[in-house]
This record gives sequence, structure tokens and C-alpha cells, in this order.
Amino acid sequence: MKKFSLLKILLLYLVFICLGAGTALASNGNIQSSFLEVDLTKQNPDAARPGEPVELTVSIQNVGNADLKDIVVTVNPKYPFSKISGEDLTKKVSYLNARQDDDDAAVLKFKLMTDANASEGTYDIDITTTAKESGSSSNVITITKTIQLEVRGKEYAQIVTINKASIDLAKEEPLEFIITNTGNSPLKNMVISWKDPKGVILPVYSDNTKYIKYLAAGDSVTVSYSVMADVNADPGLYTLNVNLSFEDYNSNEKNIATTAGLFVGGETDFDVSFSESDQGEISLSVANVGNNMAYSVKVSVPDQNGYRVSGSSSTIVGNLEKGDYTIASFNVASTQGVGGTESSAGTSGEAARAREKDENVTSKGSNPLKVQIEYTDARGERVTVDKEVKLETTAGSMTAQGRARPGAAGNSSGFSSYLVYIVLIAVAGAGLIIYRKKRQTEGEKQSENKKPEDQKHGSGTGSGTIRD
Repeated sequence: MKKFSLLKILLLYLVFICLGAGTALASNGNIQSSFLEVDLTKQNPDAARPGEPVELTVSIQNVGNADLKDIVVTVNPKYPFSKISGEDLTKKVSYLNARQDDDDAAVLKFKLMTDANASEGTYDIDITTTAKESGSSSNVITITKTIQLEVRGKEYAQIVTINKASIDLAKEEPLEFIITNTGNSPLKNMVISWKDPKGVILPVYSDNTKYIKYLAAGDSVTVSYSVMADVNADPGLYTLNVNLSFEDYNSNEKNIATTAGLFVGGETDFDVSFSESDQGEISLSVANVGNNMAYSVKVSVPDQNGYRVSGSSSTIVGNLEKGDYTIASFNVASTQGVGGTESSAGTSGEAARAREKDENVTSKGSNPLKVQIEYTDARGERVTVDKEVKLETTAGSMTAQGRARPGAAGNSSGFSSYLVYIVLIAVAGAGLIIYRKKRQTEGEKQSENKKPEDQKHGSGTGSGTIRD
């Protein structure tokens, strides 16, 4: 009986000690007699987006045995989240009854801004809550709850560059689009397409649509086409409507529409051929063999070894439409001697006579004549084209190789003058010889006619003497 009483007394003593300790702990706010539960019940959007706000819904619930008052809830943002101007990060609840269920909890909303350069991932945010027990001004409860917010990288693509600004008419040319994922999340199932509303520029060998299955953040991809512009199109700047679609994180399709400019038309080409030569003047046929018109065309014979231009070395022939041609003439003399050697202006008389002697000898190794064509293209830019015309040269004369006209002398002006003098002297000499022969013949005839008369006169004299 005594043992039982002693045991009972000991147990009761321990119970009183525990109750005393519990009261002391309760006064420090460290037991659940006054306890708060803080939870993140909703995040909008479900994943925060870089450069966009995110809204947090927080529930505050008193599950303790004591009523609470002056509840203060503060959100402490850290990178990549920050305060939005005009939005409070601290909110208050005046009173919370004890032993609340979920329906009685206080609901608070906070807004934060997500940094535009935030990377995809999960980030921690602390929510601090303070409260006082009702009926006690000194017992303050403080609870810090750490929550996690998901950041979804921004899905965005950009068509950074197009590889060229112009294409030629009726000519197959490559066209490349460089697409870059400028967001923070990978892109998938991308589709790029483009269209010229006027139908001048069209793809060849494929349609205008290309597919990209996956593009990581920060990566670029090149999409290539072969395109051609209508040969009958007017030169000018044409618009390309470019569309880029892709799937976002929630498999929703997004579209990015943009425009680009592409100039159609530009440079052209020429064919230059020998036309004819006459007395040191050569004529060149210049044809526009390209697909674009050439404006303000100028044809020139530049300074070069083997040829000398007297007079103007260039001529303006005006505009040449595609397929048109014109004739440009120049006074050009060959300074190339026999065998392709070049003679100087001060050639000695002996060398000149040697050249005259070999005037009918053709120089097979002569240099081609260089011709320069300048014109303004459809973009308004001045373009220079260099051409060469292969000629066969004789001493001071020029003909197109294999295309010499029968009987065409083509002599230079100096040699022509010299030849004229020789012909005149020959003609004068021949005339003088004929004249002298004619006089000699007439003299002989006169002598023959006088002999009989002299004989008659002699006999008459004699007879007359006899009569005397």
C-alpha cells in the first residue's frame, strides 16, 4: 500500500513538472498551443516567365489552441525575383481564431517581378510570419517558411540575318535564313515559311516551308533555299513575309511574323566583238547579253601595251536594254612589230623600211585589245566590266582573227600616205616615159617625110644652074 502510494505520488509529480515546462515553453511561442501554418496554395503562371510578373497566393492558418492577433506576413524576394513598384511585400491579418480548418484560413496575394535574364530552374523564397497570442502582449510567435518557385525559360526565336540583300533576274541563287533562339528555353517543332506577295521571287527544287525539330537556348540554325526571280520582273525592292511557328512549354503553338526586303535586279554582262576596220579606225560591237538594263554605258580603250589610241579613247553610247547592241569606233594603231615585238614612236628609218617590207606579214602573237565598259546598274551603282578582243595585226593594220574582209587593206594613216606618194610617182614616171616615146616616134616620122623633098630640091637647082 505504501509502495503504491509512493509510486502514485511520483507519477503525479512528473505530470506537474511536464505541465510547468509546457507553460514555460508556451510563453516562448515554441509549442503548438499557438501554431501557424503558412503554405503557397497557388502560383500564376504555374512557372514564372523571365521578364514577366508572377502572382503568389499564400494561406495563413491558425492550428493552435490560442487565438492570434496582429498577424504580419512578409515575402522576402531573392534573385531572380524582385519587388514590383506599387505592390506591397508585407500584408497584415488582424485576428485568427484557434483551431481553424482549411476553409477558415486567411488568404493573401503577392506579386513579384521575374528578371528578364533568369535561367530556367527552381528558386527559393522565404515568407516570414509574426503574430501575438490574444490576451498576451509579450508572447510573439515568428515563423519562417521557405517555398520554391519554378522559372520556365522564355521561348522566343528571332530571324537574325538573311545572307543576301539582292538577287539577279532569272538566275538560280541561294537564300539563307539564320534563326536564333534568343530565349531561355529550348524550342521544338519549329516551322519557318516565307512568301513574296507579288509572286516575283519563288523557291525552286522545294517548297517555301522548312522544319526544325529542336533548337536549344542560345543556338542558331541556318535554313537554306534556292530561289529565282521572274525574268520579266521590274527591278526593285520586293517584300518577303516570313512566318515562324513553334511549340511552347505547354505544347501551345506560337507564331512570330516578320518581313524582310530583297532587291531583284542588278548587274548585267556584255559581249564585245570586232566589227570592222578602215584607215586605222576600228569598230567594236558591244551587246548587252545579261538580263538587266544598263544605263549610261561608256566604252573605253584604256592605255595598254601594243596599241595606241589617237583622239578620244572613250565614248558614251547611252542606255542598253537587255538584248540590244551598239557600235563604238576608235582610232587605234598597233605598235606591235612582226613577231609581237613592240615598236616605239621614234623608230629609225631603217626599222621603218623593214616594217614596210614585211607589211603583209601577219603577227600571230599580238596581244588582245583590252576594252573597258562602264555602266550604271538597276541599283544605281556604277559598275566596270573588262573585256578583251582578240585581233590579228599587220604592220599598222588590224583585223579580227579569222574574220578579215577580202581585199581590206586596213593600213595606218602614215603608211597610206606613203603608199599614195609611191603610186603618184609611179604614174608620173609612166606618163613621162610614154610622152618621150611618143615624141621620139613623131620625130622619126618627120625625118622620113623630109628625105624625098630634099632630093627634089637638089635636082631643080642643078637644072637651074645648067640653064644659067
